[in-house]
Amino acid sequence: NSDDLKKYPKPLENDLKLLKQVKCDAVFLPDVDEIYSKKITSQNFDFDGLELEMEGKHREGHFDGVGTIVKKLFEIIKPDNAYFGEKDFQQLQIIKKLVKKLNIPLKIIGLPILREDNGLAMSSRNSRLSEQHKKAAPFIYKVLRNAQQRFTSKTPKELTLWVEEKFKNHKHLQLEYFTIAEEETLKTIENIQPNKNYRAFIAAYAGDVRLIDNIRLQ
Repeated sequence: NSDDLKKYPKPLENDLKLLKQVKCDAVFLPDVDEIYSKKITSQNFDFDGLELEMEGKHREGHFDGVGTIVKKLFEIIKPDNAYFGEKDFQQLQIIKKLVKKLNIPLKIIGLPILREDNGLAMSSRNSRLSEQHKKAAPFIYKVLRNAQQRFTSKTPKELTLWVEEKFKNHKHLQLEYFTIAEEETLKTIENIQPNKNYRAFIAAYAGDVRLIDNIRLQ
């Protein structure tokens, strides 16, 4: 939403410094007019239902906006490869679907989640956390790890109820959702089936900062 966009950290100088360290050759820094020169409005996309799960249930129209801007960037840059982190796994799957449906000659590559020493998934949003919430936020990954360990001994419903109970009385974190879904369709599962890949997905608020994370389940 627009309020979240305004608050989202944009540490450009630090980003450029990090890119220089890894010997980046070029950086594309368009201004607003370059991207929105024709008063672009969000297209309506059909991502075969991927957009209706998890984040889509809580952020209506969000992935239409993602698809519109990412498509615009691909049209301008015409890259051979594009890299997206697995922290926003749903977005990664949706962009793969976008490229496939529009026959864009481009390879989408997912990159593993990078974490702080305490397990918290790295994100620009972390800089907005208060000291109190910085101490509390690693609890999210701790719960995911515990869910991973219990995956084969509990049903998905039992595991979901267990996670919800863990957050129920937490003083500094508010659970928005926890779900176990199949990686390809992102649909919440009721039973575990062989030869399928599953992930646990979570979204929680630390004060007014919304944090998401996920973990592969074996």
